[in-house]
Amino acid sequence: MSQAILLFLLAGIAEIGGGYLVWLWLREGASYWYGIIGSLILVLYGVIPTLQSFPSFGRVYAAYGGVFIILAVLWGWGIDKKTPDFYDWLGCVICLIGVSVMLWAPRS
Repeated sequence: MSQAILLFLLAGIAEIGGGYLVWLWLREGASYWYGIIGSLILVLYGVIPTLQSFPSFGRVYAAYGGVFIILAVLWGWGIDKKTPDFYDWLGCVICLIGVSVMLWAPRS
């Protein structure tokens, strides 16, 4: 389970970080190198989920969606300095519960 969580976190950071670098390049006028590096990180993001041991592509990506939401709130707080409010945190808890149910619920 710890490997799965680590891979979810790495993929989320790669997705948000790569997208952020592309954003800086296209929206904030940063050097084109930001775009190139961001794009390479986004390719890495596409590879990381293949390392998961879960057999279902759809289930893994659905779970990444929940993790992405949580990491996006944390990224906004830490990088963009936008403090999450009660409803942001409540949404994160709901997402975390949903991800846990999808991945680790007993199935027959």
